[in-house]
Order: sequence, then C-alpha cells, then structure tokens
Amino acid sequence: MDIIKKIEREHMRLDMPDFRAGDTVKVHTRIIEGDKERIQVFQGVVLRVNRGTTDATFTVRKVSDGVGVERIFPMHTPSIDKVEVVANGKVRRARIYYLRSLAGKAARVKSRQAWD
Repeated sequence: MDIIKKIEREHMRLDMPDFRAGDTVKVHTRIIEGDKERIQVFQGVVLRVNRGTTDATFTVRKVSDGVGVERIFPMHTPSIDKVEVVANGKVRRARIYYLRSLAGKAARVKSRQAWD
C-alpha cells in the first residue's frame, strides 16, 4: 500500500489555495479546441469540497442568464491552470445544496472576515 500512496502523492497538486464551501472562486481551465488552447474562467460559489488524494473534487455553481450552472472539477487535474479565491463565505454547512432552491438576493452568501 505504501507504493500506491507514493504514486498518488507524486500526481497531487500542491499549488491549490485553501478554500471551503461558501467561498467564491475563479477556476481557470485550459480548453483545447482543435489545435488551439485557451483559458476559460468559471466563477461561482463552491457548493462542496470532496477531500481525498488524487480523487478529490469540488463543485462550483454560478447563475448564467438566469439558469444555474454547476460544474464538478477534479482537484488535481492538469487541465486546471489556477484557482483564485475571490471572497470567503460564511456558511454553517459543509454541503450548501440549499442554494439550488434559492433565487435572487436570497441566494447570496454572507462574507466571512479574516478573524472568523
């Protein structure tokens, strides 16, 4: 088992910032279209963070043209260029799926101060 953990540790990314559910993040992903490559930004609220080794994921939700869009990103994939934390949110749950049923101002997340 020690060999498997060693291999997984080699493939993990160590440059990811520390974020949790309720935080607003910008995820810069590499998009390959034909022979061209570009960076696309997906900004939204983190609904959940699934911790783990190489199978860690996080779910980001944004509202685009009145339609909620959720995307699950693998944490340690090379297709993610970088992740920026825009704002820290103050929530009392680890999975904030209740945002799916809220709309407008009710779907906002309070900001968390540095000392909270």
